Formats: sequence, structure tokens, C-alpha cells
Amino acid sequence: MNDAVIQLEDLALRYRLARNRVTSLKEFMIHMLSGSLEYSELWALDGIDLEVQRSEALGIIGRNGAGKSTLLKVISGVLKPTRGKRVVRGRISPILELGTGFDYELTGHENIFLNGLLRGHTRKSIEAKVDGIIEFSGLEEFIHSPVRNYSTGMMARLGFAVATAWVPEVLVLDEVLSVGDARFLKRCHERLDSFRAAGTTALIVSHSPLEILNHCSRVIWVEGGKIVADGEPRDVVGQYALFAGDTATAALVASDLTADSGIAGSPAQPTSAGKAPKATDSPTPDPPTQRQTTDA
Repeated sequence: MNDAVIQLEDLALRYRLARNRVTSLKEFMIHMLSGSLEYSELWALDGIDLEVQRSEALGIIGRNGAGKSTLLKVISGVLKPTRGKRVVRGRISPILELGTGFDYELTGHENIFLNGLLRGHTRKSIEAKVDGIIEFSGLEEFIHSPVRNYSTGMMARLGFAVATAWVPEVLVLDEVLSVGDARFLKRCHERLDSFRAAGTTALIVSHSPLEILNHCSRVIWVEGGKIVADGEPRDVVGQYALFAGDTATAALVASDLTADSGIAGSPAQPTSAGKAPKATDSPTPDPPTQRQTTDA
């Protein structure tokens, strides 16, 4: 019996990108009725096969536009894959974008309840946690101010505090640990360590090699919507650092590796299909977004 918490098989997600420059609804309808609308296809993910075991901390690295955040959104159920199978066993607690689930006109205190309810917790459960959430975030002086006045770091602190107030079965973090002061980051690291000890499965996207090396037991490197490396953190981070031209990180990692680690030589190159997709202004997922636990 497979006890993997996350299973992805031949997972792919396609975006349809409009080639026509349309500036109004009227212009769009004219193009549509005349049959002149043209689209190009971008495979943000293509042929992803992945299993993540319980209590595993999986780091995901790669260049901007490589498909890391898209992969987290598919795993979290925010986007439905175009093809393939997705199975997630357990409740997911995702922090995908700063401010997700917050109403900027409400206060931080009110947003704690709003965000907690959106995550499936009862009001009674939130009331029991609210003091701890405020204390962990360190926002006591600002908790009754509208969230629109918060800085990026304050938003991250409040979002992380709410999402991690309950021990999640699957925790998904997308560049959340890249903001915040040293004191708050220390709290985050301690909480992540406690979650791992409690059996939480964590998926962490970060551009910080130290974050990945310190908190992940396994790392995958995503390039062009494909997984081009999967293994021990130092091995994969070293390969990616050489590929990206980050000589400082490559030297740091290689200093603790044996000669046969696969990092001391020339950088690992992605497959021919592993070219980074071009950035787009407003891609439209195809098919429409739906939230599911299992997709086939």
C-alpha cells in the first residue's frame, strides 16, 4: 500500500495565451464573432511525476517562470491540471501569495477570523487561537489597524501566524520565508522544526539556498515545467547553483561534498524540453480552475 501524502502522475497544465491585443469587451466580441481570435499554448507544467512521503520536507528550486509556484497551486487545488493525476491525502494549509485570504479594509484582528474561517476552522477554534496568533506575529500594536496599512513583512507575519496556528498535515510555502526580520524568521524556523517532528509534510519554494539546505530533507529542481533533478538537498542545490552561475553557493555546497557527488563537474543541464517559459501578463488556465482532492 502506498502511503505517500502527495502523488502526481504525468501532471501537466496548459495556459492559453491570446495573440490578439484586445482593449475592450466590444473589441473582444468582434474578434470572437468574426473568428479572428488566435491563441498560443504554454505548458507551464509538463509530465510531472512526484511522490512526497509523510513528514518529508520537500524544497522546490528553479528560475523565475520555471513552474514552481504553478506546481504548488496545482498541489493545493487552486488550479486544475490539464491532464494527469493528482492525489493529496490530508488537509493542506497553503501560503501561496502575500495577502491571500485577507480583506484589506478589515483590521488584522478581523482578518484572523476571516482567514481562519476560509481555511476551514470554526469560530470557536479561532477564538481559542487568536491570542497566540497575535503574539506569534508580533503585531500587537497594529492588530486593530486596517491591513491596507501593513507592510509586506507585516502581511507575511500575519499570514504565516494564521496558517501555522494549527498543526497542518500538509504545509505549502511559496517564498514566505524571504520576508520578515531575523527575530520573526527564527520563530518561523522553530515552528517548522516542530511541525516536522509532529509529522507534517512541508513543500517549500525559495530562492534562498540556506533556507532550502536548513529545512528540507529532499529537493527537486524545476526547469521549463519539468523536474530535471530530484535528490539530496546539497546535490540538487549544487547542480542548480552551477547551472545558474551562482559560484558562491556552488563553492559552499561543494566544500562539504565528496568528489563523486555529481556537483564537482560541469553543471547539470536541463533536457531539451526544459527551457524556461516566457512570462505572460495574464494567462488564462485551460480548463477552468476547480478545487479537487483527486484529479484523473
